[in-house]
Amino acid sequence: MERLYRKLEEYSRSDYYPFHMPGHKRNPESVRGEFPFERDITEIEGFDNLHHPEDILLEAQQNVAKVYGVRESFYSVNGSTAALLAAISAAVPRNGEILVARNCHKAVYHGIYLRNLKPTYIYPQMDNEWWINGGIFPDKVERCLAANPEIKAVLLTSPTYDGVVSDIREIAEIVHRYEIPLIIDEAHGAHFHFSNYFPTSAAELGADLVIQSFHKTLPAMTQTAVLHNCSERVDSRLIRRFMGIYQTSSPSYILMASMDACMDTMNTEGHQMFRNFTMMLEQTRKRLSKCKYIRLVEPQIGENGVFDYDRSKLIFSTRYSSLSGTGLYHVLLERYHIQMEMESENYVLAIAAVGDSEEGFERLCQAIEELNQEQITLTKDREEKGEELLDARSMHCVLTQMMSMADAMETESESCPLEESVGRISAEFAYLYPPGIPLLTPGEQITGQFIRNMRIYMEKGLYLQGLDDYSNKSIRVVVPQAAKEQFEETDG
Repeated sequence: MERLYRKLEEYSRSDYYPFHMPGHKRNPESVRGEFPFERDITEIEGFDNLHHPEDILLEAQQNVAKVYGVRESFYSVNGSTAALLAAISAAVPRNGEILVARNCHKAVYHGIYLRNLKPTYIYPQMDNEWWINGGIFPDKVERCLAANPEIKAVLLTSPTYDGVVSDIREIAEIVHRYEIPLIIDEAHGAHFHFSNYFPTSAAELGADLVIQSFHKTLPAMTQTAVLHNCSERVDSRLIRRFMGIYQTSSPSYILMASMDACMDTMNTEGHQMFRNFTMMLEQTRKRLSKCKYIRLVEPQIGENGVFDYDRSKLIFSTRYSSLSGTGLYHVLLERYHIQMEMESENYVLAIAAVGDSEEGFERLCQAIEELNQEQITLTKDREEKGEELLDARSMHCVLTQMMSMADAMETESESCPLEESVGRISAEFAYLYPPGIPLLTPGEQITGQFIRNMRIYMEKGLYLQGLDDYSNKSIRVVVPQAAKEQFEETDG
């Protein structure tokens, strides 16, 4: 088959003159800096159209579906965000109901807002030793669906940001008994298909729509993702419609070529690449598992809803050391020049991928081993010292939804000092980034527990986003009269 990335390379060397967009005209001298302008084109003759694919882009997406063994796959040049928005919109009618894991990415909540959906939340189990989210128990899904017969779809994140995988096969069987689709945000699991060292992809376990970010764990450029349609429970026509709505009408050919090249590489060299990668990764895990104070976390399969876990997620807990997660993150960055993926109060996360080198793994091992050695004796548990132990990315307050997200965001609101907002209805999101899981959504009633948690997050220097006030001293809340009118309208 003709490969998009090869054709783009050839075209970049041709003498065709571009009296068309984009404005740089494939001329590197038109702007400062080094960018691949020569390969940056628009929908010109011979290069198809992502929103009406008939030729090379159709074949490229069909090739993805063939690689993953699914009915059809759709390119997303707006990451998993656009794919999640499209999946939700295609699977659930406007004003409908959806069952959502509370630890889903903010894009899921944006989809709920845009479609004015009524969410029912299901909470992951908590791992109380490591303070990370566990998995979703299938029986919880069963109970929620039995209690809410109007739910039109179920959406879960598996693997989680920390690599925890739920029992997708059993959950899919339960969901399908209610004759509705199962959507899985597998953004962090695009690599699962290429090695038995990793968990089985949801696309092979009965999920109907599966969203994967190529750029997170495969050798592809940032912003590349796919939506796999694995069954006939969601209308393909609707998927295409909403993928066209949530993506730009001028998709980047560089990004699409990156996805095509990634699949070509996986087809031809993927087996050996993943063999080498998993060997290095397993050696690294065995070596670092010997550290006593900076501990490599291994979620226990069979406990806390953990059905399986992704061993490419390297979680280093500081609970048995004198360091905090934030402290470890900054030491690794400043002393060792190692940039981790994420910091929390009690751990840091490193993401390993097939593009990693032996030298990179060695640097990480040496850094962790040296820091572990510096922890001569265990410090007293932070709880005994009177410090609050809380991980903002895994602990969720169960809050009451007083208004729909859409109503809360679009009705009249006002700024309120954070400390005085208890009992008010939030008009905005609050979340930590990464991973972008909302701690508070519009329409929920603010509680004293939420304010207490927020205070701890800020004291720990964690990165809080979502509030209109970047200083996090105030929060926008629904004006009381507007809330009253909404309630009266709803009751009426």
